[in-house]
Amino acid sequence: MSNSLRLIVDGAPIEYQEGDNVLVALLRNGLHPTTGGCLCNAGDCPHCLVTADGISYVRSCQTQARAGMVIERHHAHGYPPLPISDRQGPETEMLHVHCDVVVIGQGAAGRAARDEVAQAGQFIFTLDANAGEEVIGIYPGPLVVMRTDGGMVSVHPRGEIVVATGAAEIQPVVPGNQLQGIVTARAATQFAQAGLDLGRVVAIGTAPDGVVAEIANGELINIEGETKVRAVVVRDVNGVERRIECDTVSVGLGFSPRNALVRMGNGLNVRAVGDCAGETDIPPPPQAGVVCPCANVSVSDLQSVWDRGFTELELVKRASLAGTGTCQGCVCLPHIRSFLASKGGELQAPFTARPVTRQLTLGEIAAGAHHTATARTALDAEHRKLGANMQRVGGWWRPWNYGNATEEYWAVREAVSLGDVSTLGKMLISGPDALEALERLYPTKVSTIKAGKSRYVLLLDERGYVLDDGLISKDSNTRYALTFTSGGSTTAELWVRDWVESWGLDVRLLNQTQALGAINVTGPLATELMKRAGLTEPMAFMEHKRAVIADVACRVYRLSFTGEVSYELHHPAQDSVKLWRRLMTLGADLGIKPHGIEALVKMLRLEKGHIIVGQDSDFDSTPRRLNHEWAVKLDKAYFVGKQALLRTNKLPLDKQLVGLEMDGSAPLEGSVIYNGPDYAGYVTSSNFSLVLGKAVLLGWVRLMDGALPEQVTIEGRPARRVALPFYDVEGNRARA
Repeated sequence: MSNSLRLIVDGAPIEYQEGDNVLVALLRNGLHPTTGGCLCNAGDCPHCLVTADGISYVRSCQTQARAGMVIERHHAHGYPPLPISDRQGPETEMLHVHCDVVVIGQGAAGRAARDEVAQAGQFIFTLDANAGEEVIGIYPGPLVVMRTDGGMVSVHPRGEIVVATGAAEIQPVVPGNQLQGIVTARAATQFAQAGLDLGRVVAIGTAPDGVVAEIANGELINIEGETKVRAVVVRDVNGVERRIECDTVSVGLGFSPRNALVRMGNGLNVRAVGDCAGETDIPPPPQAGVVCPCANVSVSDLQSVWDRGFTELELVKRASLAGTGTCQGCVCLPHIRSFLASKGGELQAPFTARPVTRQLTLGEIAAGAHHTATARTALDAEHRKLGANMQRVGGWWRPWNYGNATEEYWAVREAVSLGDVSTLGKMLISGPDALEALERLYPTKVSTIKAGKSRYVLLLDERGYVLDDGLISKDSNTRYALTFTSGGSTTAELWVRDWVESWGLDVRLLNQTQALGAINVTGPLATELMKRAGLTEPMAFMEHKRAVIADVACRVYRLSFTGEVSYELHHPAQDSVKLWRRLMTLGADLGIKPHGIEALVKMLRLEKGHIIVGQDSDFDSTPRRLNHEWAVKLDKAYFVGKQALLRTNKLPLDKQLVGLEMDGSAPLEGSVIYNGPDYAGYVTSSNFSLVLGKAVLLGWVRLMDGALPEQVTIEGRPARRVALPFYDVEGNRARA
């Protein structure tokens, strides 16, 4: 070839000509970008998708060929190839542009709209996909977001958004419509102008300009071939079928406006002009073939969905997945509308269009966004030195395990272990009205908590649903320490502050979550380790006191989340490393090991049946549904959520969080629970208990005829309902 250049396709170089897009370059070398299907050369279908320079779902027809480009055809792997590594790519920039009017599309209609606006003296910003300015969505604001080779652009028009994106050619739905060698009429013209040899061409419908083709009058019935087109079958008005051999089928079946952006802008100041504002040419109802090539939905699939009662277009889309793929319904929508109309109903309006209209990389999606760094505890470096597998949990980097969760588990059950619980929400509340504030906020009787004692509490919203849980620890009638969950501490602080301010109470609040570290010393040998560290006087269960532990000033809590003797040491965060290292040294001969979240949450706390708010609870979880009514005192005069509980407690209980046990391995969290053939709930927490030798679970179960079932089925296996806790029912080990 003259003036040829080279790019790499599936590991081998091919030649292309100056001005070729990647699709033309592939076809010039006898290569189809996918397994087949009608090529439009206009970005409207999924049949030309490739991975270009590591980016998948690239439309080869809208990508200029460049020397040295690396192209991978999607069909070569069945799916687009996964990245070879997770190496961070170049940062994608976000440019912001402000204007009076934005015009999307610079065909004849777009240029006319541009000139019209210019005459009114308004500042215009024009976008053209042919110039590499690809609009991916219209959002409230209004905001138009587009992708370019140089990055992402957010356009903020003060006035109108004009959409002049033209119309897409309708593609055929018949048996064989996924073969290679099918092109739209406009694509046939463009390919011929690029010098591609189309061979023997048969034109269905409108013939392509400038292409020698045999006109096949009548309705397209079938396209024959194995991988490539060999012949077409058409039927005339008299029902006579005719078979015509060919190499290429050109289809000119009408047009469908590219109005997805207009439909996205519903309710905004968006105006369609030109072919984009036209009506869809509704094709005859499809009889056979692939309707949605993105999701491989056939006519028989549509019929199956219809037979199951899905007759509304939006429901058909969800039940079949047609219209949810790469082209977002551009190919299938006219045919689905025609199919549904043929069933005796009216022609339904197109389904809702939602951004994005094109696939984006994560870098493009994140352009202009600034990620708030994940918080780290003061012990983060210590965990990493110990080989911890760090994960984001509750908004913090936390050690998931240190390489062997089983060893960590047994260290807690049989020896002593350290856990970093610095992420717990921690707040001091003090002042003349501190007790009054807590009495109003919490459903327990705070006045009965003695100085130096702690109590487990629920935090409810006005609807009586559980918002968070934690501890109230009393120093005096005017000073209390509160704890919250790691993930809920920010919301809890806002909640407490808002109520206190609205009540006009005289209190001071101090959030100490970041300032204080916290280390959990737990296991049968925890008391021995604490003696060595300086806690000479024994502490009662749920007692708290101030003490110097390993030369670090601490508030020591005697409690248990693991089911074993536990001491929680709250201390200044700057002393966390010193305290951790000294405890590890002091416990070296006691078999001390640190434990991570996997052992703590997945194993230890589950065996005790402790709930995790947000995992075991749902948005409508009341104390009664959680089987936590013991934490609520309805004889109090007032607390947030009381009136809601009084109302809902009059209703029959419909579901409850229960304990379940199974023989064998544990089912997946989220698994469906069945009561006979009926749906009964789902699993919230599950794991195999090493100490009990069976699977233990928490799950939501529906009551049947006012009672909870004694046995249910999960993953085809029986599960028995049992009382909580699973382990150490009397709680003797935690209180030892």
